[in-house]
Amino acid sequence: MPSPGANRTTATLRQQVYAQLRRAIEQGSLRAGTRLPPSREHAASLGVSRNTVLWAVQRLQAEGYVEARVGDGTYVSQAVAATLPAAQGLVAPPRGLSRRGQLIADTAARWRPPLAAAKAFRIGAPEVATFPFALWDRLTRQASTGQRSHRAQYLDPAGDPDLRQAVAQWLWASRGIRCDAAQVVVCSGSQQGIDLIARLLLDVGDEVLVEDPGYPGIRASLLGHGALARPVDMDGDGLRIDTAAAQWPNARMAVVTPTHQFPTGVCMGLARRQALLQWARTHDAWVVEDDYDGEFQYGSAAQRVPALCSLPGSERVLYVGTFSKTLHPGLRLGFVVVPPALVEAFAMARAITDRHAPGDAQAVLARFIAEGHLLRHLRQMRELYLQRQHSLRTALAEASNGAWQLAASDRGMHLLHEVAPGTDDETLSRQALAAGVMLAPLSRYAMQSARRGWLLGYAGFGDAEIRAAARVVGGHVRQR
Repeated sequence: MPSPGANRTTATLRQQVYAQLRRAIEQGSLRAGTRLPPSREHAASLGVSRNTVLWAVQRLQAEGYVEARVGDGTYVSQAVAATLPAAQGLVAPPRGLSRRGQLIADTAARWRPPLAAAKAFRIGAPEVATFPFALWDRLTRQASTGQRSHRAQYLDPAGDPDLRQAVAQWLWASRGIRCDAAQVVVCSGSQQGIDLIARLLLDVGDEVLVEDPGYPGIRASLLGHGALARPVDMDGDGLRIDTAAAQWPNARMAVVTPTHQFPTGVCMGLARRQALLQWARTHDAWVVEDDYDGEFQYGSAAQRVPALCSLPGSERVLYVGTFSKTLHPGLRLGFVVVPPALVEAFAMARAITDRHAPGDAQAVLARFIAEGHLLRHLRQMRELYLQRQHSLRTALAEASNGAWQLAASDRGMHLLHEVAPGTDDETLSRQALAAGVMLAPLSRYAMQSARRGWLLGYAGFGDAEIRAAARVVGGHVRQR
């Protein structure tokens, strides 16, 4: 009996002979109508067994590359000529991106969300090392076999009913939003939520007001659906809706981050919020509230700013939330709160996109919220993040010999060190990255704005890592 190694060798020879013949046909060395050498001669010339050659030829015949003629041998199929290029090297390249696709690619190229593991001072990275994974696993194991079997089936694309109920109750308690569980549509993070909104509420050519500087992922999603992102200046109260209304009178939507504007950190004041809602009513437009880190406000519960969606007259506001910041990004769960009349359309669009989120993860998250674990986790994270913000401010001031004095913030997961408009903020970012520190330049998030500076995330990094990264940045700052 031949050894397993011998079988593998035989299989390898068969594949090699087959690949050699197929390549010769595809490259035109063996043209349509060419007669293949007899199997015995071919095997002898290659130094392999006849069965090896026969196997390769039979596979090519099954794939349509060659055809056997009774009593006359085997020939390269005439049908192959219709599927292969007439002249190698003169073939036109495949058509490139569409104009819309190129806009998306250009936006993403400027943004370049990092794919590597989080390292200081990456923005948007939450603390994951102390996440209660053991508790999460225990909740997972408590599901019965019947429950697990049910969740293994196709599920409601709008989301697990228990999770939708838990989210609705949480929003009322934490963000002041009164909504029915039926208005909650579960999705794979806030980015998909914004994508669904653009997909369903905008037509090609519609104008959308976006914050400048602002989140490039929003602009890329809008461009993907043919909408026109119109930049709006920011001031101390957020997006200037009065300026925007005059400059872009036909806008059909505004996308804002009112609780903690990304990336400047501004909180939209009440008068500006009311003006934005009035604009939506007057222009029959939509307002998208991206509350990406609204849970991280460090004052007492009574001092926390409620969501824009909680105000009277917010019927035209769609609220987008995510658990990527409150828990961890690997969970890939978020949600959109939509008007009741739009729920069915959003659910069906969700089904077309990727059917639904994993059933087990939704069920465990529902229990995690309902049993109070989310509340306890956020309390711990707020205390931890506030401490880390202090560590960042202290470490940078010391490392830069006082050149960088970052102001404290009562919300968010990152700080902004802003410099004079038009300043080159890319060079320092490249130098820091070469030394292993992520220092996002503010210019990367601007469309027309000349505002410049650097964003420093602190939430996901311990004191030692913060101090080490601060020394790298401080060293470059002192040399400038």
